[in-house]
Amino acid sequence: MLSALMTAQLIRQNKISLTELLADTEAKIKSLNPQLNAVTYTRFAAARQEAMHLSDTGQPFFGVPLLLKGLGQNLKGTPNTMGSKLLAHQIAAQTDHFVRRLQALGFIIVGQTNTPEFGFKNITDPRLYGPSHNPWQLGHTPGGSSGGAASALASGMVPLVTGSDGGGSIRIPAAFSGLIGLKPTRGRVPVGPGEYRSWQGAAINFALTTNIADTAALLQGLQTLQAAAPFQTPLIPTAAFQNLTSTHTIKTIAYTTESPVGTPVSAVAQTAVMQAVTFLRQQGFRVVEAQPELDGQALMRSYFTMNAGETAAMIAALEKQHQRAVIANDIEPISWAIYQAGRHTTAAEYSSALNLWDQASQVMADFMSNYDLYLTPTTAWPAPEIKTPLQSPLLQTQIAHVQDLAPQEQKNLIYDLFYESLVYSPFTQLANLTGQPAISLPTALDDKASLPLGIQFMARKGAEIELLQIGRLFESQNQFHLLHPLNMSL
Repeated sequence: MLSALMTAQLIRQNKISLTELLADTEAKIKSLNPQLNAVTYTRFAAARQEAMHLSDTGQPFFGVPLLLKGLGQNLKGTPNTMGSKLLAHQIAAQTDHFVRRLQALGFIIVGQTNTPEFGFKNITDPRLYGPSHNPWQLGHTPGGSSGGAASALASGMVPLVTGSDGGGSIRIPAAFSGLIGLKPTRGRVPVGPGEYRSWQGAAINFALTTNIADTAALLQGLQTLQAAAPFQTPLIPTAAFQNLTSTHTIKTIAYTTESPVGTPVSAVAQTAVMQAVTFLRQQGFRVVEAQPELDGQALMRSYFTMNAGETAAMIAALEKQHQRAVIANDIEPISWAIYQAGRHTTAAEYSSALNLWDQASQVMADFMSNYDLYLTPTTAWPAPEIKTPLQSPLLQTQIAHVQDLAPQEQKNLIYDLFYESLVYSPFTQLANLTGQPAISLPTALDDKASLPLGIQFMARKGAEIELLQIGRLFESQNQFHLLHPLNMSL
């Protein structure tokens, strides 16, 4: 598969015509999507019109076809469903700053990818569109919430896809689907207008890629300072992006294979980390086993408290928009349960949750003063089968009667109903809470070599360059396992 940067270069050299490229992309989606259910909307007629008027001003991604995640990345006049039947007919009234910047970088937007309702899950199975499938093994999920994006990219529909990450929603599908997934530092990329505090800064837009060069060029092109944005981070100097083959600033790397919430970690995930440790030591790095002193379960409860409060605010806004009450049948059971818990979340509880994030940020700042990078599995297990139940029948019954529970019982239910999902992905949420950058690299395969696993590196706030450098090292030494289209399970 051609990289996004190489695709742009070939277009610029007239070795590929935009007309042929868009036709080829449309044909790939029509061929692959019936099996993968990765793409929920296309706009090729509009894309062809935009291609006719696209001027070459040196954009790094000139003419590259792009699929947007169908959640929180708005292009005026296109669906804005957020994966929910409640919003099945909602159309974006304006193009947001993130999408405008993508267009300025030369991308031609050809459609949207599948996402779980409101992005709440680490799998992608919305009732509105149905489940997405993993091109490595069709019976398995590509992850979530950027699951449709991961499926589309891993299958070769387009050379790059956008995603968003509020608790691992870029990195989890990257790990499950054999891709690179970077979550930048909080405040790094464009947000707004209107919403500038997505999940209080826990959620951030970026992309999934197949190579470090695309990742770096996109980060360089997207990074910004916005006067209206509440979260700011200093721009990375242009010169830093020209030196990704150097790792001289990286001396000591900490690692762990222990789940921060005490859940089991598969042998294959542990092996993936230890293989990386061996590789890093061979490259001359000092690698030591260490982890920050944090109460992972308390942090996850604070995460769910935030999520519940934000969901209650979102539903209140939707009720105002629709001029009627939102009822249980309007949204999926998990969304309804989170909403009910949010209705009984106090301002004091919400404030305490965010204060815990600040305390965790200080712990991580102290920890990262001793280590340049922090290595963990990205996910604790390979991708589950789509049919795998992630809530027991008892929990499903409790969800159905969530309104009858006391407020604290509702909050306990939220933790319990996400527990099985958390078993698969306990490592990613920390970076969202602290605002640190983190990257998932596709370095491992399961015992049958049929499903990928990722390793995750976290860095200090603002230190994405170190993540790109370590990623480039693994890439240059042939440590990546990417899916070749001929090996897909279709």
